[in-house]
Amino acid sequence: MGAEHSYSSIDDYIQAFPAEIRQKLVEIRSLIRQLVPEAEEKISYRLPTFYLNGNLVHFGAFSSHIGFYPTSSGIEKFKSELSQYKHSKGAVQFPFDEALPVDLIARIVRFRVEENHARPRK
Repeated sequence: MGAEHSYSSIDDYIQAFPAEIRQKLVEIRSLIRQLVPEAEEKISYRLPTFYLNGNLVHFGAFSSHIGFYPTSSGIEKFKSELSQYKHSKGAVQFPFDEALPVDLIARIVRFRVEENHARPRK
């Protein structure tokens, strides 16, 4: 189970986890798909990734949290709202025992979409 394996698709990745963790992975994936239906789904850095003119966001499950990777700019822009979560320059951890902050995740994803649209096309 987990991110130490290689997966061929996000579906394969999600299926590798127990039901309660799968539910959170499906929730975050569904939210991102709803916000950015034109984004490509793939596995990158061994994590579920949404790609739109470059990597948009990554996410994954770990021993006690969902990791969300909106790049350093996504963390910096929402640093004050993320302060209650363990985070680093490019990642934030959402504990399994708490509801996902879907409104915050949605705002971060929208920010990353705007940021990637502003970049020269790859």
